Amino acid sequence: MLNSALPPCGQRHSLPHRATHGYAADTPRTFLRGASLRHTHLLALLLLLLPAGLPAQFSVGGQLMQRSEYRNGYGKLIARSAEPAVQIGHRARVHVRYDHAKARFHVSVQDARPWGASVQTNTVEPYFSLYEAWAELTLGPSWSVKLGRQELTYDDARFLGNVDWSLAGSSHDFALLRFERKGTKVHAGGGYNVGAESLTEQPYTVGNRYKAAQFLRVEQRLGGFTGSAMLWANGLQQLHTDTAGNVTGRTMRYTYTFGLPTLRYVRGRVTTSAFLYLQLGQDRTGRTVQGHDAGAWVTYALPLDTARGSGFRFTVGAELLSGTAQDATDAVNRSYDPIHSTKHAWNGYMDHFYTGGRWANSVGLFDAHVRLRYDVGRRTFLSLNAHEFHAAAAVLRNGAPMDRRLGTELDLTVGHLLNEVVSLQLGYSHMLPTATLEHLEGVTDPAAMQHWGYLAILYRPGMKDRFTGLRF
Repeated sequence: MLNSALPPCGQRHSLPHRATHGYAADTPRTFLRGASLRHTHLLALLLLLLPAGLPAQFSVGGQLMQRSEYRNGYGKLIARSAEPAVQIGHRARVHVRYDHAKARFHVSVQDARPWGASVQTNTVEPYFSLYEAWAELTLGPSWSVKLGRQELTYDDARFLGNVDWSLAGSSHDFALLRFERKGTKVHAGGGYNVGAESLTEQPYTVGNRYKAAQFLRVEQRLGGFTGSAMLWANGLQQLHTDTAGNVTGRTMRYTYTFGLPTLRYVRGRVTTSAFLYLQLGQDRTGRTVQGHDAGAWVTYALPLDTARGSGFRFTVGAELLSGTAQDATDAVNRSYDPIHSTKHAWNGYMDHFYTGGRWANSVGLFDAHVRLRYDVGRRTFLSLNAHEFHAAAAVLRNGAPMDRRLGTELDLTVGHLLNEVVSLQLGYSHMLPTATLEHLEGVTDPAAMQHWGYLAILYRPGMKDRFTGLRF
């Protein structure tokens, strides 16, 4: 499960706490003690806007994450002459929520930045933003519609996720219609984006966002089997300009991603999982897209001491993301793009592949992996992941083919629950690259050691996900 710590047999880590509608009842006092004056004033305004006299239906919550990192090859191989980066990241979120029999209302604001990015006497805060703002209306026993800025997280976040590892996270301006009854779920929706209010149609120039999107997902559970089917249409606007840089026209180009994102069967201690995505349509430049992403893995869970919550979990699997060969002679883009995925959790925690757009339109990736996890008890776990990476398509150097093997990555993670509010998360990763990866990343003289480590402290009262960015 992504972004959470799970002991064997599918039970979540949990500690006693008082909660209302999923948020800790004592959260306001705990969280706001360290909140900035600006955040407190905004929260107070939100409180005034909500209906009075209904305290049982109103909740306030938040989270704070502080993560220190040592980067010496994280994201890209570091050159021998370069200095490693040391930094501390910070994310604070405050949310308010109102629950009614006919509707729910949720607003979340956040401050996300590295330490030192703002001056001490700062009067303008560029890192403060609205993360979520949605209302969900109940239309019947099984129907609801959710409107506004919201997270979209499905199917282990392989294609749609909230990108919880990153400081800023990810949310969509979206309308979502939901039908849920027993083991059946049907979600459908879409979004249409503009850069600003205007009286006439204007070019959409907001970076790294779709102009329009449509979404349909169906899930069915039958006994130990869970399956889902999904379609996502991602519409990007291409601007045409003249020699002076003036916009002369606009073209909408759609990439369609569809498939079976969850195929899971649980029988006793063994869980078998698989997924398949296909990608067709056009990319932003007008090339035909023909990509695919397929993965499968088997997990065996062995409880050791149910009273203490200790156990062992072993997973073996592989994933293939298609790529475009460097000796291709046609104009087809065969590079699959996990567009809105929580990418950090999947192909190694050092984020060399797909995170931040670093592996887009590439030769693709084959990732064979083994994941080991030991739950010491309900409060502490240790995990070790090993990845063997290969290019999915041909790689050339000076016209000659290269070995497709890219390297091996080892990821060690330790997580510990201090109490019902605070979690500690520690990680260390080591990359053993090949000459092929050095060539593809354009690093001619890499450092002998390519590694990365971090220590994170997470304050998440009342939240079920006590850790972040992990996949077990």
